[in-house]
Amino acid sequence: MAKSKVRIVFLCSSCGDEFAKWHGQCPSCSEWGTLSEYKVNTKSRARSNGRPRATTKLIDLLEKGEIKRNKTGIPEVDRVLGGGFLPGSMILLGGSPGVGKSTLALQIIPGLESNVLYVSAEESEDQLALRAKRLGIDSNMIQLSSENNAQVILDQVAHIKPQLLILDSIQNIYSENIDSIPGSPSQIRECGQLFLTLAKQNGVSVIVIGHVTKEGIIAGPKMLEHMVDTVLYLEGDSRLDHRVLRSVKNRFGTTNEVGIFQMNERGLEEVSNPSELFLAERATEVPGSAVFPALEGTRPILVEVQALVSNANFGTPQRNANGIDYKRLAMLLAVLEKRLGMVMGTKDVFVNLVGGLRISDPTADLAVIAALGSSAKDSIIPQNTVLVGEVGLAGEVRSVAKLDKRVAETEALGFKRIIVPKSSLKRFKRSSTKIKVLGVSSVRELFGYLF
Repeated sequence: MAKSKVRIVFLCSSCGDEFAKWHGQCPSCSEWGTLSEYKVNTKSRARSNGRPRATTKLIDLLEKGEIKRNKTGIPEVDRVLGGGFLPGSMILLGGSPGVGKSTLALQIIPGLESNVLYVSAEESEDQLALRAKRLGIDSNMIQLSSENNAQVILDQVAHIKPQLLILDSIQNIYSENIDSIPGSPSQIRECGQLFLTLAKQNGVSVIVIGHVTKEGIIAGPKMLEHMVDTVLYLEGDSRLDHRVLRSVKNRFGTTNEVGIFQMNERGLEEVSNPSELFLAERATEVPGSAVFPALEGTRPILVEVQALVSNANFGTPQRNANGIDYKRLAMLLAVLEKRLGMVMGTKDVFVNLVGGLRISDPTADLAVIAALGSSAKDSIIPQNTVLVGEVGLAGEVRSVAKLDKRVAETEALGFKRIIVPKSSLKRFKRSSTKIKVLGVSSVRELFGYLF
């Protein structure tokens, strides 16, 4: 019989690495004051008696063909996952409190048509039943549990044999092998490893719901994100009714893919055309408004960029950016001042992406700088015009990727003209579209055309 042993380790709450002795600064991630002492109960491993484990030939696996994915019945979720759940995959779903993580996890169950075990360590089974009733979910394939002991959950899985296991949430589940409270880095790492082993050895798909910190990242050691196959974030502002499901890691699909939903009394409802959603209330006859075709994963989404430039009332002008990088805004303002002679050092500048979206795509530069110029000059950008392109420090407009998809989405929504980098026209097939495509090589050329 295996003997239990207790050993002392020092675990970093930032990166999750463990060390035999305490350090003021973590040797792995260089963070200060993050190492804490934990007692770990371990069991001595049985010897293998010199017999190695059996291996599998690659050719045998390749001859099996493509593994069938389990569809959820919600196209937006299937898109983000890369086509559905793969057997044996482990998915981490994070998001702010109340954004709809548990709601989404419940809503994907009816479309799977397979046994599902939903473990909620935060709510009772009666509370889960009330939520399912409100969402209109009535299925005899769902088993509910409010257990938070990892070993007991593994026993329940062995008895029920579900194809999908949902853990809500990993921060409230503990393992008896670790002498620390639930939610600690050592518990999260140990429980994550237990359920990862379950997924890989038994072919069970596992969805792990995780809390996020005030910085918006998933709480616990970063090692948890490295363990899983897919990391999803459900984003959204509590003041707005739309939600964005974003993939930031996916071993079996496209990263940075997004799914758009609207939250209502019946839960999350998918949005098939998000461009219409974000442009529904656009003010067309106002200076400082431009439209940009963002590319989120494989999906083009048209987004309105608003800018407001006004005289500063105090000594230090304000710079406020919502939805785009603040440093990127500072660079574009410097380009306007240096290359075009527009005085921006004495102006308050506000830039906002309508709808609460956050975009890191540098090809939004052309729309942002056009909106800034429109507001500063008090001149209106034609309402049927869309802009896309990256702006360099010399004021040049650089090429963009996947221009065909952006142009197709622009034409589908009824816009008549799109301004793109001139260098991108070499790879663009004009015969495939009826929209007018105009190429510019610099910001000065753009402003000469617009204003």
